[in-house]
Amino acid sequence: MADLRIRFAGIESPNPFWLASAPPTNTGYQVQRAFEAGWGGAVWKTLGEPIINTSSRFAAVHFGGQRVAGFNNIELITDRPLEVNLKEIYETKKKFPKHALIVSLMVEPKREKWHEIVKRVEAIGVDGLELNFGCPHGMAERGMGSASGQQPDLIELQTMWVKEVAQTPVIVKLTPNITDITVTARHAVLGGADAISLINTINSLAGVDLDTWNTIPHVAGKGAHGGYCGPAVKPIALSMVAECAKDPRVGVPISGIGGISSWQDAAEFMLMGASGVQICTAAMHHGFHIVEEMIDGLNNYLDEKGIVSVMQLVGQSVSRYSSWGDLDLNYKIVARINTDTCINCNKCHIACEDTAHQCIDRLTNAEGKPMLKVREDDCVGCNLCSIVCPVDGAIEMVEVPGDEPSMSWNDRQKAVERLMRESALTEQEPGATSESEKEAG
Repeated sequence: MADLRIRFAGIESPNPFWLASAPPTNTGYQVQRAFEAGWGGAVWKTLGEPIINTSSRFAAVHFGGQRVAGFNNIELITDRPLEVNLKEIYETKKKFPKHALIVSLMVEPKREKWHEIVKRVEAIGVDGLELNFGCPHGMAERGMGSASGQQPDLIELQTMWVKEVAQTPVIVKLTPNITDITVTARHAVLGGADAISLINTINSLAGVDLDTWNTIPHVAGKGAHGGYCGPAVKPIALSMVAECAKDPRVGVPISGIGGISSWQDAAEFMLMGASGVQICTAAMHHGFHIVEEMIDGLNNYLDEKGIVSVMQLVGQSVSRYSSWGDLDLNYKIVARINTDTCINCNKCHIACEDTAHQCIDRLTNAEGKPMLKVREDDCVGCNLCSIVCPVDGAIEMVEVPGDEPSMSWNDRQKAVERLMRESALTEQEPGATSESEKEAG
């Protein structure tokens, strides 16, 4: 079997599956149960000045028959005394010395506050610290969480304060509630961060009850924005991880977070640059034992690929994640319908006719039965028909060889700029021959 062990910013872990700082890591009892189930690590629920949580705090978005497609919460950091948490962290690490135990921290943006909590936490023996600059609700209104995480200079400054006294690796957790995630990531690195983790939750309101008109959730008739997570946020998280992974000015290990519910999700995050992953909603939905399926699935995948170590996945797809301007505009694919497996539900025809490029015809075959056929000359390869098709394999997107060489928008622009320079040179020097004229003979 493949080796699932990871080394993240110097932190050893038996596998890449960690529980994220959240309700599942609130107590020693929970974290120890998780380690017994097979989780490689855990980030302890954020410590700081204990707060009072509301008694109604979670909500979910169910979609198309899927429970918990998205998850919303208005819960804040720990509501238990620091001394109690420290005692349980110490006991947990002593009982599970080979598992990664990270502690999430959040305090006011004051140097002495950071120094104090870092020293107290590291004194009991932990593997690393995660600075929570991501929480978008409740704590942000108090000047912490994403209130700091949305200000690059504050991220850098507070990370520097922590690094002044920290003896273990420092991970900075970033908020997605920002225009460019790489800006805050770079400032975390400038402050001395050993690694970054992303994404924290996204600002959200789960819904409104159409009978009572209360928000969901509500507390005595009043609601507030919360943090959104779960499968629905995975594409956003994956993109932000990739942006940081391909930015040479970031250049530190990444812990991927956001909608990871299976070994396939974890593998995608690792291919896009994450050295490990953190999971919350899936554990809250299905319990700690889901990690068993994740471990088995990832092991089987690596074995099938002939990959010896899971760390060999890290970053393998980053170079394939580029900008729109680098995409080949002469590349072409078209849709082809397999009439043997097509059930003639007409979903593809309706989607193409109403919202795409009107290139699927409804015909009758030699036996007088209905059939669907793509006019390939008119097909732009948008993928919509294959996406809405309910039968796997009934519609295949096929690459069509072309006569034109590869050309991107950026290539085109460079060519235009070169011609303009040559044209200007020709105007300045009558009789001069431009490079394009030379090439033309």
